[in-house]
Amino acid sequence: MRYVKISYWATTALVSLMMVYSSIVYFIDSDLKQAFLHLGLPDYFRIELSIAKLLGVALLLLPVYGWLKEWAYAGFFIVFISAIIAHTASGDPLMVRMMPLIFLFLLLISYFCYRLLHYSPPADV
Repeated sequence: MRYVKISYWATTALVSLMMVYSSIVYFIDSDLKQAFLHLGLPDYFRIELSIAKLLGVALLLLPVYGWLKEWAYAGFFIVFISAIIAHTASGDPLMVRMMPLIFLFLLLISYFCYRLLHYSPPADV
């Protein structure tokens, strides 16, 4: 169980750092304004996505159990899948398309480790 806990915190930390970094960059980098337009997304979506990412990171890192944390994982899952689709549809290079896939993989590891650590199997009746 020790390795599960280490895997959980390592992957959760990597995903959280990426989400916080991208949220900050979305606010301060004017080139990302153009990147969102390149993907066919409106500028206000950049701000909404930044705020949602920061809220999601808070839910992942704080000791919140139950549906709130599950929704944070679901939200990040949707963000990564949407990023893969958007970058593929806009014809971005392979490496740009691979980054969301890598972080999706880390998110899934974090989620399954979270489930192992916080949910016990049903008791036999």
